Amino acid sequence: MADPKGFLTTGREGAQSRPVSERVKDWNEVYVPGSLLPIISKQASRCMDCGIPFCHNGCPLGNLIPEWNDFAYREDWGAAYERLHATNNFPEFTGRLCPAPCEAACVLGINQPAVTIKNVEVSIIDKAWESGNVTPQPPERLSGKTVAVIGSGPAGLAAAQQLTRAGHTVAVFERADRVGGLLRYGIPEFKMEKRHINRRIEQMRAEGTRFRTGVEIGRDLTATDLRKRYDAVVIAAGATTARDLPVPGRELKGVHQAMEYLPLANKVQEGDFVTPPITAEGKHVVVIGGGDTGADCVGTAHRQGALSVTQLEIMPRPGEDRAPHQPWPTFPMLYKVTSAHEEGGERIYSVSTTHFEGDEDGNVQWLHLIEVEFTDGKLTQKPGTERRIPAQLVTLAMGFTGTDVKNGLVEQFGLELDERGNIARDADFQTNVPGVFVAGDAGRGQSLIVWAIAEGRSAARGVDRYLTGASDLPAPIRPTDRALTV
Repeated sequence: MADPKGFLTTGREGAQSRPVSERVKDWNEVYVPGSLLPIISKQASRCMDCGIPFCHNGCPLGNLIPEWNDFAYREDWGAAYERLHATNNFPEFTGRLCPAPCEAACVLGINQPAVTIKNVEVSIIDKAWESGNVTPQPPERLSGKTVAVIGSGPAGLAAAQQLTRAGHTVAVFERADRVGGLLRYGIPEFKMEKRHINRRIEQMRAEGTRFRTGVEIGRDLTATDLRKRYDAVVIAAGATTARDLPVPGRELKGVHQAMEYLPLANKVQEGDFVTPPITAEGKHVVVIGGGDTGADCVGTAHRQGALSVTQLEIMPRPGEDRAPHQPWPTFPMLYKVTSAHEEGGERIYSVSTTHFEGDEDGNVQWLHLIEVEFTDGKLTQKPGTERRIPAQLVTLAMGFTGTDVKNGLVEQFGLELDERGNIARDADFQTNVPGVFVAGDAGRGQSLIVWAIAEGRSAARGVDRYLTGASDLPAPIRPTDRALTV
């Protein structure tokens, strides 16, 4: 504990954002480049090095937060980087995208603003990249064993990197045209510039990991073919079945799933389009769903020049403080203002969509909604509260219901599903089929990026044990773990 009085003398200070009028005109990250480093050492001094650091329990990766906070306070960036990378393969991803359950579990957060753990994390890794400390770590020797990883999101990448470093020959199969999964096409550029993915992929290639894009297992390559070629398989294909809204007018043009809309905006940044096939420009936009994906749609619509942006949420507006049933150190549901919400638009809570109304050409023009409330645990509509709002583009951001079973992957492998529709697995992340493992949202259901990386690391240990009989790879979680997060 470098500064015993740091939490008493220093207040919480976060990253400085660029002005809204400036950032909505481009797709760069919203924060002022380099604004964190001058303040981060003092912010790290607020860490109290608690006798029981609950931040460890809040983080599925078990990040050594007090240790790298101490090194950051002392500006020993090399040591801080080593402690950070000891538990997290991709801190530049989590430091930008994770909702920081570690901060919700911070002991200081009981009665003061929590330590800016996430900002310290991203500062350490960005400094490491700038200093040239992030280098490939190829294995000393090869095992002669081969592993196929299906999916190149955070779970697949984490599993692949761990297994490559353990000496196995790993190939990652990605059905999209570029590596990264939802990191590439589901996360807008203004939240994480894709150069962060690109340089990490180059590191993995230098370590020996191979990537095969444009290949969908179950269609382009069968499960039988894959099992013949590889000694083990890790399925990290995500939970890609989006929750739909089966109301009248759903078939109208202009009503899209969020993951139909967001990837096209990212493809513009990749140079694939000059303008996206689906755009908010000059339209009244309605986003259905109040979560992070909904906020991503809001920020994207602002940058595309929407006339108005309205975000709908069926649940009541969360409170500013913890509810009694969400005590510290659990992850609370709080009212959150993201960078996208700072940029404008309206948020409407406790409403449900009844139907869409279109014009004679079949284009959506209006969204009809009604106010709702929970009575005795049941959702009921409030009579006399019906109204309509203009909507020429509607995005559905209501979450995902499970892995995609339509592409033949589950059937061809002969995999069993659990009661929630996810791929079932045992304590080693192995499915009912020997040698076939599952990690991330495909086995867990829709969750956080930090859980995906933790699952990828843990599944890698299971694969390594299966192939060699033992493993020195870490396993931060078990499949049943829920810890302190949602």
